[in-house]
Amino acid sequence: MEILLAVFCLIFGVHQLRLRDQRQRIALLGHHLSKYPIEKLMQTLTEGYLQALEQADAFARDQAWGRLAAAETELSTQLSDFVQAFSQVWSDRTQVSTLPVVIPYGTKLFPRQAFDLRQALAIHAKGIAETAENRQQRSHKDKAFTMTAEMLLMQHSCHWYCRSRTTATARMLARHQTHYAQLLQAVSPATRQAYGDLLAGRAGVGGV
Repeated sequence: MEILLAVFCLIFGVHQLRLRDQRQRIALLGHHLSKYPIEKLMQTLTEGYLQALEQADAFARDQAWGRLAAAETELSTQLSDFVQAFSQVWSDRTQVSTLPVVIPYGTKLFPRQAFDLRQALAIHAKGIAETAENRQQRSHKDKAFTMTAEMLLMQHSCHWYCRSRTTATARMLARHQTHYAQLLQAVSPATRQAYGDLLAGRAGVGGV
């Protein structure tokens, strides 16, 4: 009986620590994001792409793409400002665990098994900016596809930071019917390479 009670207390304590860690992360990221209309712009683009693709009238469709291009530029600007502000957060508060299981404050216990959210966000912001500029001269449809993937991957990184990779991946699949592997293939090659290097520990830790 005493052993069962000790195990229960241990599990409960670990659970409470995990919740406390998650709350702190959500509060920190939410505090910084709340200063920018990033989520609203992402929603505008996501819904706008679908409407533009379904638009039968060529003139109305061109107008829609023009409005979306302006929203893409605004998103890129807001993200740049957000990333710059978030880069000032201390590195010990921005680490994201890559461990296969969730361990409370695991980034402090296993610092080598982590990456820096500040670096990830900088990669996402660059990918979105380059997609908005459309230097590759993609078609409207292909550009919308890539931009959507870039935005979703950034959301995945934020959810990963706040909770876990498993939770972030499950949310992506439930809300957007998109597997994590599919998302990685849909972003630009430059984003995929930089993101892969970061997760593999080849991008360094700490600075942006």
